[in-house]
Amino acid sequence: MQHLADKLTPFIIDACETLYGQKPDANSLNLQPTRKEFEGDITLVVFPFTRMAKKKPEEIAQQMGEFLLNSVDTITAFQVVKGFLNLSVRNDYWMEQFSNSVLSEDYGQLESTGESVLVEYSSPNTNKPLHLGHIRNILLGHSVCRVLEARGNKVIKANLINDRGIHICKSMLAWKLWGEGETPESSGLKGDHLVGKYYVLFDKKYKVQVKELMATGLEEDKAKKEAQLLKDAQKMLVDWENGDEETLKLWKTMNDWVYAGFKVSYDRLGVEFDKFYYESDTYSLGKDVLLKGLEMGVLYKKDDGSIWADLKDQKLDDKLLLRGDGTSVYMTQDIGTAYLKYQDYKMNHSVYVVGDEQDYHFKVLFHVLDRLGNDWAKGLHHLSYGMVDLPSGKMKSREGTVVDADDLMDDMKDTARRKTEELGKTEGLSADELDKLYHNLAMGALKFFLLKVEPKKRLLFNPEESIDFQGNTGPFIQYTYARIQAVKRKAADLGINAKFDVNYALSDDEKPMLVALCGYEEVIKLAGDEMSPAHIANYAYELAKTFNKFYHDCTIVDANAMESSSVRLAIADACGAVIEKAMFLLGVDVPERM
Repeated sequence: MQHLADKLTPFIIDACETLYGQKPDANSLNLQPTRKEFEGDITLVVFPFTRMAKKKPEEIAQQMGEFLLNSVDTITAFQVVKGFLNLSVRNDYWMEQFSNSVLSEDYGQLESTGESVLVEYSSPNTNKPLHLGHIRNILLGHSVCRVLEARGNKVIKANLINDRGIHICKSMLAWKLWGEGETPESSGLKGDHLVGKYYVLFDKKYKVQVKELMATGLEEDKAKKEAQLLKDAQKMLVDWENGDEETLKLWKTMNDWVYAGFKVSYDRLGVEFDKFYYESDTYSLGKDVLLKGLEMGVLYKKDDGSIWADLKDQKLDDKLLLRGDGTSVYMTQDIGTAYLKYQDYKMNHSVYVVGDEQDYHFKVLFHVLDRLGNDWAKGLHHLSYGMVDLPSGKMKSREGTVVDADDLMDDMKDTARRKTEELGKTEGLSADELDKLYHNLAMGALKFFLLKVEPKKRLLFNPEESIDFQGNTGPFIQYTYARIQAVKRKAADLGINAKFDVNYALSDDEKPMLVALCGYEEVIKLAGDEMSPAHIANYAYELAKTFNKFYHDCTIVDANAMESSSVRLAIADACGAVIEKAMFLLGVDVPERM
């Protein structure tokens, strides 16, 4: 639609100058797709012209419509609806656009912006397996990478592994005290699940100690600090940072278990990374940066030796950057990692995909990095997203009540199998083909459901609702794609080839398909600029709906109507290609048969 808006803009400016003696700024014009309940293709909002014209909006729209109808051969009719001017465009305009753009092989890949973007996502802790909250992060980050690439950027997919800190030491200490040498091989558990088991165990034992101390008369806050398990975990952290050989050996062993488990989950989700960063490598670099900040006078030190940033001028609190005992906090590590990323890639933009509970953290981080004199800090962006809830409620890692990512994927696949069998859509497929189909449907349902919602919004994930062959779901779009492939196979059997003729007399039932397909690249631009795959998901759903209406209203393959069949087949083929490209940006595979 932007191409059409650009085409009409000079004529609208000319109309204003001719009718009202003033030229509006081209950027102030508001042109948008006409709403489906009205006639027309593109709508001009005329309310902004009332001061210029000194007339009522309806009168302005009528005058503008008459002027444009007489001046622009592309326009065939107009309709005035209050302060909106709906313009209808000649069919041959859409025919040419479809032929020149949609049918090109690189349609959907925008020109290079000349910029590079590093996107950090997943960023798990090595003390527990991935859960549903991680899945939204991973799928959002991976999809944003693909959207930004289609937008014309060079993209670096990065994963920052939080492999150190007090939470890691809790799992290590629990295994050391009660593990009895248990390994992934001896237990039959994935490595991340095994380590997560000891994180939960630590919390249970710790709570017992806190209750025992409270029974002696200590207040709860004091008891939590005095519990021996916590003190032992804190000592283990200090030992780790001091390079204690035994502590480092246990740390490496347990982290390796977790990495092996993570890889299995990442492979199932179909995501990958170009670069892994480890906080164990970056926290010391953060310390060095902070010491330089002290020398520069942009940070300050308290009597206990801790380093702080005074951010009151930014309406933020003073922020601890390094503890008095020399151990780092999250901010220390993030500062070091930010420097390392820029040293590695010199990227124009760096995106952090992190939940909205960390909004304040990233405001502080970006201000501190800017205060330290880094021009590249202006290119930092926090892609904040809302949490995921289930009908059963929130998830809590320490209590072991999280929705495990692997269990969720298993359940989704079982649901996909059950629903597919209930609908009788398994005929003619081998066991291997069915297994692949169930996996694709499960992942399509999961990814589409989580990505169709704007990132900032909190969402309620309902697995049953997500796997539905009707409605705004991944399987509905996958089924539409499979339907298109079936149409193509039928046409091949009849010897009908797809061939688009720009001189074909396009009907009212066929035109919506061309209009929808011509708008794909604009959606990519919007999704990339806003870093919101939801625009792609909702476009794919609307396109699938438009195709299904086209399929219902038009006989696509008819051996007795070769001309219309060839053109309609070309439209269907192009629709399949765009659905495949759009779903790829969401990380969703589309099946040839269902």
